[in-house]
Amino acid sequence: MVTIGQIELRDKPLFLAPMEDVTDPSFRYVCKQFGADVVYTEFIASDGLIRDASKSIRKLDIFDFERPVGIQLYGHLLDSMVEAAKIAEAAAPDLIDLNFGCPVRKIATRGAGAGMLCNVPLMTEITHAVVKNVKLPVTVKTRLGWDENSKNIVDIAERLQDTGIKAITIHGRTRAQLYKGSADWKLIGEVKKNPRMKIPVIGNGDIISPQGADMAFKRYGIDGIMIGRGTVGRPWIFKEIRHYLDTGELLPDLSIKEKVTLAKAQLAKSVEWKGIPVGIYEMRRHLSNYFKGLPHFKEIRLKLVTSLDPDEIVSILNRIADLYQ
Repeated sequence: MVTIGQIELRDKPLFLAPMEDVTDPSFRYVCKQFGADVVYTEFIASDGLIRDASKSIRKLDIFDFERPVGIQLYGHLLDSMVEAAKIAEAAAPDLIDLNFGCPVRKIATRGAGAGMLCNVPLMTEITHAVVKNVKLPVTVKTRLGWDENSKNIVDIAERLQDTGIKAITIHGRTRAQLYKGSADWKLIGEVKKNPRMKIPVIGNGDIISPQGADMAFKRYGIDGIMIGRGTVGRPWIFKEIRHYLDTGELLPDLSIKEKVTLAKAQLAKSVEWKGIPVGIYEMRRHLSNYFKGLPHFKEIRLKLVTSLDPDEIVSILNRIADLYQ
């Protein structure tokens, strides 16, 4: 069993990574249906939350079906991060996660997200202040370091643990890599092997198959795995991984009919949650991936990802089910 504060999770838990414009309630819903153990909101800017920005406030909405659920915050100012954490705590999530890993230029160059890797003393000061000012478990998500010459995650993880966090998630790339190259799981494993580390260490990066997840657990001894881009258009990856970890066997792929049923359910929830056209815009990346690899699909795909009419999209999905049954 893995514990994060008072949260008890099964052995080898699977986490849905927080992703902007992806991990809204509609996507968290379907990931939970397929066995994600912990899900996260889209990440929220601390200054936006404090200013009562409508987009940030809306991201705080969470539901009982998705528990345990975490709210992830980012920022670079101590007072703002503490205040935002208090606001987030009032929304009653199960944990608060601090984002010290986002590599996006407009965030990192301001010193937030992965930009914190350039100022580790401030990172630990902010983390300690948040831990002191909220009652919920606080966790951190970060990277190996800023660049190839500063992969200091083993030391950073120790220092963050000393602030009182209850778990750490490590993406196996530096900020300079963005999402290029391959994730370096060896360094994540070094953090886990460090005898001073007592909190759960969760690995993240390039997990796109059950075999890859199984290897990460066996080779690096990590406590859990967080999956991000590998879930987009394939939320059933959680079920595939869990089945493989439990049995050593691969599940057959979902049928086209099952994918169509799932796509329609997610579309309905996305439109319900974000309305038209935003709910449809944000479904497009999922719809495109749901049916990747189908033969002679180009024309249907174009219609699927350009329509702004939910009824038309449902009609196209029904046609897919009929054509590729």
